[in-house]
Amino acid sequence: MLVSPIDRRRLLRQGALAGAALPLLSLWPAGRAVAEAELVPRRVFFDDVDIGSVSVSPDGWTLAWLAPVDGVRNLFVARIDDLKSARPVTRVTDRNIAPFYRWAQTNRHLVFFQERDGDENWRASSVDIHSGAIVPLTPPQGVRAFVQEIDRKFPTDMLMRHNQRDKRYFDLYRVNIVNGRSDLLYENTEYTGLITDGDFQLRLGVRFAKDGSAEVLERHATGNWSPFATIPVGDIDGTRLLDFSPDGHTLYFIDARGRDKAALFAMEMASRKTTLLAADDEADIVGVNWFNRRPVAAMSYRERARWHVVDASMVQDLADLGPASGGGDIEILGRTYGNRVVTAFFQHDTASGEYALLDRETHEVRPLFKQRKALADVPLHKLEPVVIPARDGLRLNGYLTRPAEAAGAGKPPMVLVIHGGPYDRDVWGFNPTHQWLASRGYAVLSVNYRGSTGFGKAFVTAADREWGGRMHDDLIDAVDWAVAQGIADPARVGFYGGSYGGYSALVAATRTPEKFACIVDLFGISNLNTFMATIPAYWGPWFSIWKQRLGDPATEEGRAFLADRSPLNHLDRATRPILIAQGMKDVRVVAAESEQMVSALKARGVPVTYVSFSDEGHGFARPVNRLAFFAVAEAFLGKHLGGRVQPVGDDLKGSTLKVETGGELVPGL
Repeated sequence: MLVSPIDRRRLLRQGALAGAALPLLSLWPAGRAVAEAELVPRRVFFDDVDIGSVSVSPDGWTLAWLAPVDGVRNLFVARIDDLKSARPVTRVTDRNIAPFYRWAQTNRHLVFFQERDGDENWRASSVDIHSGAIVPLTPPQGVRAFVQEIDRKFPTDMLMRHNQRDKRYFDLYRVNIVNGRSDLLYENTEYTGLITDGDFQLRLGVRFAKDGSAEVLERHATGNWSPFATIPVGDIDGTRLLDFSPDGHTLYFIDARGRDKAALFAMEMASRKTTLLAADDEADIVGVNWFNRRPVAAMSYRERARWHVVDASMVQDLADLGPASGGGDIEILGRTYGNRVVTAFFQHDTASGEYALLDRETHEVRPLFKQRKALADVPLHKLEPVVIPARDGLRLNGYLTRPAEAAGAGKPPMVLVIHGGPYDRDVWGFNPTHQWLASRGYAVLSVNYRGSTGFGKAFVTAADREWGGRMHDDLIDAVDWAVAQGIADPARVGFYGGSYGGYSALVAATRTPEKFACIVDLFGISNLNTFMATIPAYWGPWFSIWKQRLGDPATEEGRAFLADRSPLNHLDRATRPILIAQGMKDVRVVAAESEQMVSALKARGVPVTYVSFSDEGHGFARPVNRLAFFAVAEAFLGKHLGGRVQPVGDDLKGSTLKVETGGELVPGL
């Protein structure tokens, strides 16, 4: 999905998106509809997880997690020593609670977030886990809010930010999570980022200059600001100001300035002396594990996650967790007071992810929950890290899933699954899109094209002004590599992408249709000029970055460049069948982007199917809508690529899916 270049608080584990290809007379008859019992139901891959976002209260006595209640994700709690005491503490019925809820330092309150129909205006509330009382903390509608700071010194308060006053900027508030009282601490009129400390003091502000660079200013006790640092536009993705030490004297930050791979540093604020804490010669440092506002370890990510020890105590933690992980990647989710209990998540590619607790005194690792119970008896396929050479010599890291039927059955069809962002990346682990497609007989390939993050500064800046250019060349190089390796039938390769991946899907349809048999586009950009004219207001303060990376719509030259890189303006070669899906409440890629493309394709007689969802935004939050879309996509791909198809059945029931045009082109729709 399209994301802010500075909002990198965690690695996103998301299913990527891919495409399809022409049917051939071979061992893969087109659109093989089979009995549902012979296929793993789509629901197994795409329903909400059984249990997610597990966390332990700061005092270590209570577990919290998200799980469905009547099909809607709610908050549950249980005593850490008695999981049978589990009970829901919320009963929302309209929209899933977001995965980024937080424990309050009272140890009896959880702060959670909801939005409406995909509008991304996250409103905060607190719930008392004993009484069940729910208190609104931020304005109820049309306002986007998030937690800025939590500290044990202020158990009933949090710092929060929201944009009620000015949709472009987020003011800073001190909010009482027990009674909902909110006090304005700082009216923000220029900063995209604010950095506070454990004393709830505002210390640093970040704003963007016209050239796309970030200007960091320091706030003094007098309220005045002075220059602190400058971050060139090429270093924006790899550089993050993280947190201050408990005494406020040391700033911890990830920095890409003066180096290609971002590293973790500490700076003494009085002397400005910096110390290198962790680095990886092959990948950026992208995450940090903390205890008591000090880094314990740092994580980098090339093919798989790597931990780099900062505090010696982490050596034993990793030694304890390693055997219990079963060879999976280890993610540290949290630590309790006194660092007695560590919450961990083990990520696997061919099994459900699993939550566990580490008792650091006894060194015992206690399994908690399987994230997806339905995977227990499902044959899954390995997600193989691969390296693909781009035509200009860049190394492209990707992931390949092979179907079981590939052995002795000829070359299978392949779906190219491309992530959004574009300043994001694919990662290793359970990938529902890969597993679904592999179970239908497709090889599945995802590639971290230039511009994907985590591989160093040069790899990101290689994508500057290359939307629809060398970024697309990388995708074609990945297809050619797979064909040359004997992985895929060249006549049956498809493209499937969402957000930036959807834009790439439309580029594939209009610039390189000879490579693909059919195209699946989810909320993709069709016209870069109209896209840049309709971005959310809160993206405005960093619009200078988009100008540097895409092109400047304020100049004639820039508009011409953006027009040339827009799929809408290259329809003369579009011939392949296209499936387009759009959330009508999308604020990032508005519905007009899909609608204008569909109208133009229809005018040229291109076979296009367009489905919309009235209560979705930039993605599928409601499981019923998710299942409905994948039912349609599966039938579409089966028709054009020859993969196996589970009948649509009841998978459209309860969904807001609306067939705007081309329903007759998809079997069963």
